[in-house]
Amino acid sequence: MSQTQPDRGVAAVPNQSTGPRSESGPQSAPGRGDDPVEAVTGRVFGAALETMDLLVIAIGDRLGYYAALDGPSLTAPQLAAVTRTNARYTREWLEHQAVTGYVEMLPAGHMEEHSYRLAPGVAEVLARPGQLTSLGPLARQLAAAAAQWSRVADGARTGRGLGWSEYGRDMRESQSDLNMPQLRAQLAHQWLPDALPEVHDRLAAGDRVQVADIGCGGGWGAIAIADAFPQARVDGYDVDAETVELARLNVAKAGHADRVRIVEGDLLAVAPTARYDLVMAFECIHDMPHPIETLAAMQRMLRPGGRALIADMAGAERMEPDGDPIQRALYGFSLLICLPDAMAGGAVDATGTVLRPATMNRYARMAGFSDITVVPIEHDFWRFYVLRP
Repeated sequence: MSQTQPDRGVAAVPNQSTGPRSESGPQSAPGRGDDPVEAVTGRVFGAALETMDLLVIAIGDRLGYYAALDGPSLTAPQLAAVTRTNARYTREWLEHQAVTGYVEMLPAGHMEEHSYRLAPGVAEVLARPGQLTSLGPLARQLAAAAAQWSRVADGARTGRGLGWSEYGRDMRESQSDLNMPQLRAQLAHQWLPDALPEVHDRLAAGDRVQVADIGCGGGWGAIAIADAFPQARVDGYDVDAETVELARLNVAKAGHADRVRIVEGDLLAVAPTARYDLVMAFECIHDMPHPIETLAAMQRMLRPGGRALIADMAGAERMEPDGDPIQRALYGFSLLICLPDAMAGGAVDATGTVLRPATMNRYARMAGFSDITVVPIEHDFWRFYVLRP
């Protein structure tokens, strides 16, 4: 069955360091040293260190260690008490973080009396989930993907996919947590006026604009519109039952249950009868097993004069070796998450995370859109499109 997937696969990540790097082992790329074997050995060992660092970050994010340390220094027993965790595990985590440089240790006379505090810059990236610089959920997302690596490898043999729900709670929640800060801070007040000023002006004037959020994930795009525009009505659509429940919970907590409706359903199986002034889709078209059909459904959902706003992955114009970090990240997310997800929906030639502008243009025209505009909004991972029938 065709499916409209939730926003997922790779969230927008600020273009910055996530914190101190481990310096053990050489970090040079293959071929750049005198001995290419030594260089590759160093690179792989460095990647192993960074992988372990990422998994330990995921543990700290899940257990609330970083948030608890966002204040006065704490000893291991104190941190364990605050987070209701085991003191011995907590001390090992703290010492790992001190060795890697994410945490500063303040020595005392006895090991149990050592206190710890976050190193400069770490709170903004790992301890404060509402900030645009927050990357703690990224560690949980990649850990959830890594847990399924053998199933992805099996799928590469057989052509079978791995559906979104099979990645588990951490994947679903981390994707929502990653997208939340940017959607709430930037959608209504930056992206929308830059991309569709006429729609933004109607919303700002208090018109009763009808908005649809396709592949709504945690519901944060819909919530952002409701936050900013009290007269707007938003319907969020998603096929994953647990994601729908998460979005409904987020909507209720935000106080918008009277104006935001989250619908579980497949657009291609049961097309909505409602018509919308604005149909949005954030970071989900590339995941879909049938993206052209989904775009066509979005086109049919628009009222006369309505517009579609899509933000999806900023794949390079063409594939080239030795790509920059963004392209490396997109290919990594594609192999680990997005391509298996699309293949699970019966895709014959799944898009994957590396969505190139020519591909989006082709999809949109085949779906019935006649005007496709790339909007010059600055973003590390996403490219923004306005589609008009």
